[in-house]
Amino acid sequence: MGSLLSGLEGRVRRGGLAVLAAAVTAASAVVPLIAVPAAALGQGRGGDHLTVVVRHAGAGRDGTYELFCHPAGGHHPDVRGACQKLDEQTQWGRDLFAPVPPGTICSMISGGPATARVTGTWAGRPVDASYDRNNGCEIDRWNRMVPLLPKIG
Repeated sequence: MGSLLSGLEGRVRRGGLAVLAAAVTAASAVVPLIAVPAAALGQGRGGDHLTVVVRHAGAGRDGTYELFCHPAGGHHPDVRGACQKLDEQTQWGRDLFAPVPPGTICSMISGGPATARVTGTWAGRPVDASYDRNNGCEIDRWNRMVPLLPKIG
């Protein structure tokens, strides 16, 4: 294919856009077809996908949940509510799942033993976030993720 394009180079300079269009058409005819996975073509399960593992949150709240958004699906207790909440909070350039910044002054109040881990992909970026309720900042961070995370208290 390289020799085909290099042979047409001189003609393109002399013939303008019409010759360039003909060259591209001719070159595309000799390019071999490449197998593309179905997911890359949008035929598989696409969109955002999160796995949420909740522990020590109480009966009916503990478990592992799959959440798909865009399109919505999975076996999370509130698929549509969780996707909507995440969409509302997503902002360009801001990590929605970021931990509490080091050095932040937080009230020393315990919100109980509940923990959660969220992994997967959101807005095209990998997610691996841990949550607990060990102080006021962590409780607030958890509550901002309800209904992705279960409501406690």
